[in-house]
Amino acid sequence: MRSPEALVPVERVVAAQRGDRAALQRLIADHLTMVYNVAGRALGGHADVDDVVQETLLRVVENISGVRDPARFSGWVLAIVHRQVADRMRRRQAATARVGPLDDAAARIPDPDADFADATILRLGLSGQRRQVVEAARWLDPGDRFLLSLWWLEVAGAITRADLVTALETTPGHAAVRVKRMRDQLELSRRIVDALTAGPRCPDLARVAADWDGVPSPVWRKRLSRHLRDCRACSGDARRLVPPEALLAGLAMLPLPPSLLAAPASAVLAAAPAVAAAQAGGGWLGASALTKIAVAAVGAAVVSGATVAAVQHSPDRPRAVAPPATTAPAPTKAPATPTPPPASPSPTATVRYGVVVDIADVAPPKNRKPSPLPVRPEGAVTVTASSDEDPRADVVSLIRRGQAVTYRGRGYLRVEWAVAYTQRVGSVTMPAWTGLRGKLFHVASGGGRRLDDQTPGAPAGTTGMGDPAHGRAVLPAGAQQMWHFEYYYLDGQVTFTSTERGADYNLYLHIVTRASIDADLRTAPGPDGDPIRYGLVRDTGTDAGPVPQYVTRATPADPATVAQRSRLR
Repeated sequence: MRSPEALVPVERVVAAQRGDRAALQRLIADHLTMVYNVAGRALGGHADVDDVVQETLLRVVENISGVRDPARFSGWVLAIVHRQVADRMRRRQAATARVGPLDDAAARIPDPDADFADATILRLGLSGQRRQVVEAARWLDPGDRFLLSLWWLEVAGAITRADLVTALETTPGHAAVRVKRMRDQLELSRRIVDALTAGPRCPDLARVAADWDGVPSPVWRKRLSRHLRDCRACSGDARRLVPPEALLAGLAMLPLPPSLLAAPASAVLAAAPAVAAAQAGGGWLGASALTKIAVAAVGAAVVSGATVAAVQHSPDRPRAVAPPATTAPAPTKAPATPTPPPASPSPTATVRYGVVVDIADVAPPKNRKPSPLPVRPEGAVTVTASSDEDPRADVVSLIRRGQAVTYRGRGYLRVEWAVAYTQRVGSVTMPAWTGLRGKLFHVASGGGRRLDDQTPGAPAGTTGMGDPAHGRAVLPAGAQQMWHFEYYYLDGQVTFTSTERGADYNLYLHIVTRASIDADLRTAPGPDGDPIRYGLVRDTGTDAGPVPQYVTRATPADPATVAQRSRLR
């Protein structure tokens, strides 16, 4: 057997997925510096960078078995970074919105010790136009800084354009447009840096920038760019700028700081063999063991009430499962959703399909383990149509009314809920399953919490449905309270549509496996309230199992008109 060093990247990913501990460890080591540099540039060296790196590595270790295209493994890793960075930026913006003008002004004063651009310049000894490119990145918007990091890796040969597209979770055409726009903004920012550092400085530019506080911002980028556009002396300097591709191609990545070399990131790296072994053995690390590896990363899963809900969007990942107790008495079996008795047996009788629909229920006790999840045949489930930008991505995002996705095949789906109560509350118009051909069952609920559970660490009354400051999203009469994750089994074809109006919510759909669902449902409640409760099994294992709410075999012109009582005809 060849060592991981002799494997090509695709083979290494496949080997790691099959439980090769050395291959997994090598993959993490190969991507650690890349993850740090991308997160560092996107966040400007903010203290959150270490947390983003640690959380990303944990998710890579936990989810590697779900990578469907090993050739795009680097892009898959960077997509996780992208989501983590976006989440941190949302939190930062929410926090900034709550502070007063003086606090906000103080928060914008640059910290030389934390500035990633300064660290890059000093530690890599950059000068000339390479230094100018790094300084110009400060003037880019956060999204463009992240894209610059990806493009930087592409021109340096560290990733491919396919990886870049995967990381952005978009299409090749849209990625090309975004890269061009970012490059144009980078060139404008380079001209600004060049003009501001010129000696002597243009007198007219000096007057325009007289009140500038020295902190790059979109407002000052616009003001200074107007001067550059109209000033013949300043605009002429652009002709001597070297194309950024030539400058970035040979630029090394910033090495890891001591804080990451000695902190949970390295612990994750050391733990990779154990995680791989647990995966290969059909189980996951105990919840307590994983928490000890990186408490900060696990704690990041609890989102404050000021963000887009009390739950965060996360990629498809089995949750850690605590090993079963050997001395405790057997737990009481969790009751499945009530179902009517099957039809009386007869030589020609068949079990009625989907007799349990639209039943509101109460949350089970937090410490009650779920009943076993019945085994149903698994094959391939594919996305046949989607209004999301890239149906090939690991997740389909439905964030606006009318967005839809159609699935076909035999296997499991997960719908992840995030109620954006800080944006808009009101009555929740539930999404609809339409055009069903075949069978569709609501098999389980999980994610560690129902959305009406109190959010750990948040003010009293804060749940995934709302908080005292913003109000609360309200379900229709008789609707079943959704959990963070709702699981379904499809044998056929169906379309899922967001019918959002009234309360604002976002939906994220994943193709998952029974094993990942089982791992999520059986995760014990944590001492810090994450997860809050075990999951709930709804599947009866028969055709009499519950179907999703608001499902119909018809295809109405407007899915929002699907009756609250499901119609299977």
